[in-house]
Amino acid sequence: MQHIGQHMSEPSKRSKRDKVTERGEMMKYFMDRLNESRKHAKLPPLTMPRMGRLLVAIPTKDLYYLRRICDDAKDFSKKFWWEIKPKPVPTEGEGKHEKKDE
Repeated sequence: MQHIGQHMSEPSKRSKRDKVTERGEMMKYFMDRLNESRKHAKLPPLTMPRMGRLLVAIPTKDLYYLRRICDDAKDFSKKFWWEIKPKPVPTEGEGKHEKKDE
């Protein structure tokens, strides 16, 4: 019995490492757009592992929202970095400065 790949007219040229995923395509899109502006600023280019680390906490469906708002912004790179920066979560007692009467 022959392997199914031998019966296919055009064998796949991708390796297992080059698996295409929805999230990977989004990461590649962001990486390409950000590297354009980094090139002009003479900064080293971002890599896929670095993009994975930056976007690890963002669900894939939210990456589509991030893409839309970054595309609509005047400066793609600036908007991207502003949006992924974690915002501090205010605690219950934060902002209140009360003195205790003793």
